[in-house]
Amino acid sequence: MSQQGEKPAAHEDDWWRKLYDETAPDTGPSSAPDSLDDRFDSVSDTVSEAVEPGSEREPEPEPLPEVRPDPRTAWDPYREQAPPSEEPERKLEPEPEPVPVATQAAVPGPRNTVFPAPWEAPAGPPGPRTFAVPKPPEPEPPPAPLTPPAAGPATAPDPVALHELPPDWAASDAPADGGGGARPLVDHLGDRPPTYDAEPAALPAATSENLDALVPDTVLDGARYGTYTLRAASVRGDSARFRGEPRRDALLTARFGAAESALVLVAVAGGVRGGEGAHLAAADACRWIGGAVARSHARLSEDIRAGRRADLKSGLHRLTDRTYGKLRARAAELGVEPEKYTTSLRCLLLSADPDCRTRVFFGVGSGGLFRLRDGLWQDLEPVIPEEAASGVSEAGPDGDRLTMDLQITTPPSPYSDGPAPPPAELFRFRASVARPGDTLLLCSNGFAEPMRDEPELPDELAERWGPPGPPGLPAFLADTQLRIKGYADDRTCAAVWEA
Repeated sequence: MSQQGEKPAAHEDDWWRKLYDETAPDTGPSSAPDSLDDRFDSVSDTVSEAVEPGSEREPEPEPLPEVRPDPRTAWDPYREQAPPSEEPERKLEPEPEPVPVATQAAVPGPRNTVFPAPWEAPAGPPGPRTFAVPKPPEPEPPPAPLTPPAAGPATAPDPVALHELPPDWAASDAPADGGGGARPLVDHLGDRPPTYDAEPAALPAATSENLDALVPDTVLDGARYGTYTLRAASVRGDSARFRGEPRRDALLTARFGAAESALVLVAVAGGVRGGEGAHLAAADACRWIGGAVARSHARLSEDIRAGRRADLKSGLHRLTDRTYGKLRARAAELGVEPEKYTTSLRCLLLSADPDCRTRVFFGVGSGGLFRLRDGLWQDLEPVIPEEAASGVSEAGPDGDRLTMDLQITTPPSPYSDGPAPPPAELFRFRASVARPGDTLLLCSNGFAEPMRDEPELPDELAERWGPPGPPGLPAFLADTQLRIKGYADDRTCAAVWEA
């Protein structure tokens, strides 16, 4: 065994012959011949269970015939059929009981037992199921037979009827006024409803240049200070809603200061009918009078709490004149007539001090100021003497005239470029002390006219706004929209309930 071709030594050849000689005996512990069958029998005896001598082997049970359901039917061999008169309960089928171990694993036979090949199906009963068989869906009950329609001409269904609400839809809804009642509905007074619809129909026209001049259809606000509760609302009239015109009335509610020295301002303005920028004039008047009151709120609050009525009247008159001066200047900038760019302005000043019950009203133009006391309405509009329409009164303390009126009309000035300016609106002022249980109402002309001319409206409001207290905001809004035929202007009002 040399790579060099050398002759091996004698002792090396002897070792090779002893290791690889064909006649050499096996080195195992047994001298018996070893074949493949002998090894298979040895392995079979090792893995099989020993059988006690003298005991007979139990016969193997015959395999049960496998039940195969007919695919043409819905019969399930593992589900018990329910009586036809009773509806079967929905529950999972229990798993079948497991087969005993003696029948589950066959005891291997003697060495001459023939074992099945791996590709052959095992003999014996099928094994237990490992999942529940779902029940087939129950058949739905047949639909009820349709009632044939009554004989008559065939007509198409009305599409409006598909969207009609049940009659009691409002009563079944959740209360919206916070007082436990049903949702308030917009109702009308009188024998016949108004001509226009109660809900908005058309929006005002808008362009890219007048978006900042748009006003909402409805404004609603409220507050509570000291001993009073405030509710305020402004609603576009039925006529403006139908024609797509903007709301001409404007409403401003603001608080200046804090704690007991705070002052609450409520301003209501109504633009003239037919004016192109009437809603803008009303908004300007509210904004400018609000700014003037804000700059003087400390002095005004002190005068109200101290009861200085003369100082209040002169100071508020001066602030109102400045506001209307700005309106006339604004009309000149826009190139419109002053009488087209003007508005009525009515305001309330309320102190936040619980010990102060003085309520101050001032303004210019048409509108209304009412008070509900002991179930009756009182008109508190300040009376303007007729002789004051020309400016300063010429009558003395005893009613005697200081100068003689010759009834001569003064001609216009020859140096005037245009017509004479319209006479200035008269300033109105009133300061009153409220009593517990009173309700003070400030409103624009669209709400004041039916309050004076239609007795049904004040009677209905007296019933709604009496005890037990002020309504919630949604209910107050519904009260202000009590419609009467012939009154379709904007409505703006503010009510103050005294505790």
